[in-house]
Amino acid sequence: MSKLNYNSFILFVALVFGQEYPPPTDLITIPTAGTLARGSFSMDMRIQDEGGMILGLSAGITDRFQFGLSYGSPNLIGDDSLRWYPRPEAKVKYLVIDENMSMPGIAFGINTQGFGNYHTEDSLKRYDTKAFGAYLAASKNWKSPFGNMGLHSGINYNFTETADGDSDPNLFFGIDIELNPEFSLLLEYNCALNENDMTAKNMSINKGGYLNAAVRWSFVESLHLELDLNNLLFDDEKVDYFKREIKITYIEYF
Repeated sequence: MSKLNYNSFILFVALVFGQEYPPPTDLITIPTAGTLARGSFSMDMRIQDEGGMILGLSAGITDRFQFGLSYGSPNLIGDDSLRWYPRPEAKVKYLVIDENMSMPGIAFGINTQGFGNYHTEDSLKRYDTKAFGAYLAASKNWKSPFGNMGLHSGINYNFTETADGDSDPNLFFGIDIELNPEFSLLLEYNCALNENDMTAKNMSINKGGYLNAAVRWSFVESLHLELDLNNLLFDDEKVDYFKREIKITYIEYF
């Protein structure tokens, strides 16, 4: 192989398989193996249907460990009697294995923040969409000609929302694709295996898991605006439409 061809081959491998960009810490709802850099923090605001809002704050304690809290209301905006979620929720993640050319990054975490309304009845004690609870997430990234492309998957167990009679482990998958330095497409699937038994099935608003899609606009380096189309596989006997939500994320260093 000539020196020119060899250099071209190395450039091609670096372009397609090299990993310069860390994975995002979350896609639309599912966690990834990505963590915040040490000394950085993120503030995010999720505007849900029916005037709901969730505010979150996370900080990178080290390059491997991040910690955060979130809190909100299912009807913060509107004219109904204001209701708050029963407690602040925790978001903790630790990167166990770094991503490299042949291995995905793997992280262990806990996220107790669910989505939508919170049902306080004794037989429910759960969000419309359950939190992920304890999870193990894997992420593998490639640099494409357009930008970063990442594949993400994981398994989770919700240990806080089991009063509905379904405490099965769950699986989730996702992909993010940069179209250019500003715009990214996100797609994820939450299998919702912990919502298919007894009361959980009666409460579930999905039909065969949660399929979510989003467009993320990073119009400045530290500020991201996201339009989410959630629960595209909605159960039309319980809800009339999928959820249209907005998420705003701000990332900065101390």
